[in-house]
Amino acid sequence: MKKQKRSKMKLRICILSCLFVGIISMFVGTVFQDWVQIVANKSLLAELNAQYDDLLDEEESLTSEVTKLHDIDYVARYAREKYMYSLPNEIIIKLPGTNN
Repeated sequence: MKKQKRSKMKLRICILSCLFVGIISMFVGTVFQDWVQIVANKSLLAELNAQYDDLLDEEESLTSEVTKLHDIDYVARYAREKYMYSLPNEIIIKLPGTNN
């Protein structure tokens, strides 16, 4: 009778140990997956912050350009330089080596 109780007790301990190890490994696996996701999110956040800063710089540049384009004198000078428009009685001479 004692032998049978011992074997039942050993079986219970073995089953509970396996169950405990299974639960612990599921917990560790879940924590590891969450940790990997956190690291991925941090790198994505850094990348998006850099992209955001670039977009803010671009927005500032475009806002400045829009402000300048509201000035009539700037628009006239820009059109003459960029598109080679001329005022009446003005002659355009393009020099070699210029980027226009």
